[in-house]
Amino acid sequence: MRPDHGPAAREVDEPAPSDGVLERAIAVQVRRHRLAGGLTLGELAARAGISKPMLSKIENAQTSCSLTTLARLAAALDVPATALFRGADTPREAVHTPTGSGARITARGTRVGHDYTLLGALRGPHKRMEAHLVTLTERSEVFPLFQHPGTELLFMLEGEMVYGHGDSAYTLRPGDALQLDGEGVHGPHELVELPIRFLSVVAHGGGEP
Repeated sequence: MRPDHGPAAREVDEPAPSDGVLERAIAVQVRRHRLAGGLTLGELAARAGISKPMLSKIENAQTSCSLTTLARLAAALDVPATALFRGADTPREAVHTPTGSGARITARGTRVGHDYTLLGALRGPHKRMEAHLVTLTERSEVFPLFQHPGTELLFMLEGEMVYGHGDSAYTLRPGDALQLDGEGVHGPHELVELPIRFLSVVAHGGGEP
């Protein structure tokens, strides 16, 4: 009887290296595409012509599979082979700001009881994002107005205020959100109930603010 020369017989089961960066990226992408396609572990293994135990090891980053196996998986998932490497070669940035440790920002309105705390910023060649915790503690006859590139999201945490954007005005209470185009002139119109705290997240496009 001739030996089995099918795909499963040619699987290479090499232990994943200690860093395992590539293996973890492949594991995430294979599982994500499999679930998106509504396939079980056994169904994908059958489509790719590999064993179910081997596929399980790949999805758990426990093995370094061959390029042939990756090509089979990509074909079975109907995605480019490069899609299975996504996230393996790009460092991902995260900013952790423990409570009370954010940088205090001096901005328009600071002198009239407007406090701005920077919670973090992510920057890159095509994106920039900044988050601030804004606290308003004093009423003023004149409120600062803002205008900047990108999109801003306001999320109310405490108090009540009327916030203007262009020719429109919105009453914001705890739990309310307002997303606006930063190019439009915006800022508080009336501080109804103090103190007021809200989260401001600004996402810029390719240009610097």
